[in-house]
Amino acid sequence: MTSGIPTTPLRSFQPRRMPASPVARVELDALLALLGPRTAQSVGGATGAAAVTGTEFLDVSDELLDAGGMLFLLPSASSLSSARLGALAAAAAAAGAAGIALKSSPERIPALAAVSETSGLPIIRVADRISWRLLDGQLTRYLGEAAHKESAPEGRGQGEPLFAIANELAEVFGGSVAIEDLDRRILAYSSVPGQVIDTLRTHGILSRQVPESLFNDDQYRTVLRTEGPVVYPRLDEEEPRVAIAIRAGNVPLGSVWAIDAHPSPKLSPERESAIRRAATLASALLLDDLRLREANQRPREDRLRSLLTGIDTTGSEFAELGIPEESGATLLVFALPSEDPVALSQLRTAALRYLWLDRPDAVAVAHRGRVYALLPATAIATVHQAATALLPLLDRLVLPGTRVALAGPALRSGEVASTRALADRLIDSATKSNDPGIARILTVEALRPLLVIEGCAELFGSSSELRDPAISALWDSASTRPIAETILVWLQCFGNVALAATELGVHENTVRHRLRRATQAHGIKLERADDRLAAWLQLRAGAMRL
Repeated sequence: MTSGIPTTPLRSFQPRRMPASPVARVELDALLALLGPRTAQSVGGATGAAAVTGTEFLDVSDELLDAGGMLFLLPSASSLSSARLGALAAAAAAAGAAGIALKSSPERIPALAAVSETSGLPIIRVADRISWRLLDGQLTRYLGEAAHKESAPEGRGQGEPLFAIANELAEVFGGSVAIEDLDRRILAYSSVPGQVIDTLRTHGILSRQVPESLFNDDQYRTVLRTEGPVVYPRLDEEEPRVAIAIRAGNVPLGSVWAIDAHPSPKLSPERESAIRRAATLASALLLDDLRLREANQRPREDRLRSLLTGIDTTGSEFAELGIPEESGATLLVFALPSEDPVALSQLRTAALRYLWLDRPDAVAVAHRGRVYALLPATAIATVHQAATALLPLLDRLVLPGTRVALAGPALRSGEVASTRALADRLIDSATKSNDPGIARILTVEALRPLLVIEGCAELFGSSSELRDPAISALWDSASTRPIAETILVWLQCFGNVALAATELGVHENTVRHRLRRATQAHGIKLERADDRLAAWLQLRAGAMRL
């Protein structure tokens, strides 16, 4: 390894080449022309005539043994000195790489140009607004399209490319092939004479939706989290299948499912290459819509962040987001069951892509550990229905147990911050509550009783004159806490001693004895309705703090 690059520990570099055969031959200059100067530009005098055969994210500890034709993506470039970057570029050039793509400040461009000219390796400067995953997805698309143009038979699949991809793969596996999106809708299917097909696939093609199955959730979860193809044996009436996720970089877009007419526990290299290639080509086609939408989201995301915080708002944000002020906006807040930065990014992507199906004007950001989505005001019942359909998808793609809070409408841009605070409060209240009956979709209507109790707890905490010292003392001692619990349950059972005893798991006489002690030994008044209401509120608020 060239001096200046860490040599211990080293991991053997395994280049991720395009799975298509023959390998695509796309010159670097041609790729840059497709990306456009607003996305990426070459710096320095090194020529970009080398053919790019694949992309790979590069770490400085990688040992570059065989990198012929690879375009390396280097997210960590800002942490490297010019000397270390020069040594890395020289090593990549010696290994046959096609170039290195990185991000940098304008002040560093002369140094990058010098590195390029010294090493003879093209250095590509990527625009700051372009995410690495989107760049990787775009490059995967262009390389996949080039491979398809070189190997596809003439005159085939020009009008309906996804169906052509399905037909080509069906000829390899001998069984029906379906290309699906993340909602398990069948986007395209094969129609090759003599292909093996089962009832499940037939129903799916007729309805353009994958039918429900006992195995669905586990299978899709496995496929979307696995890098390569997954082989499934015969299950009940389902023929053997091979499936692979469709991705643009790290972003899941859907999946390819092929019924295998000649099943085996392990795929041959030829069949594995065929299904990988099909996924790559399908990704190129499915990425178009996602790429165009993502490119227009950055300014909209900045506006939404300003609205959520209420800082530096101008009052024109609704107009800039295309939200009519006469109807206002609805806010959806997604909260993961645990903190996970990677899952948070996946949650934003999955939620936004689903919302775009019906509301292409929706905008979403990850903010303070949650995902906030804003869309023109819609009836809460309609949004509730959409969220109900979205939760199973989030369970499969991200993490099970995500909650969704719905709040609004916010009729002015200045009201979004308070709407966000209310939605956050709904999530916080549901998280702190021990009530297993609280649904995962949270609205003010559903949680109003809990919000009332929380408001009373805050009132008792700030106004000592509202608290009965005798009731407060019951919670403070372990010996008297059973009395407090008994009064609370008895009041919740509307004074029914038998029902309260069942709830507490004690004898009825025990309930009567504790109630007598509460009034006689502790002076707690329970005769009048107002006394009982005040006692229940204070006891309920006290129970929330335990």
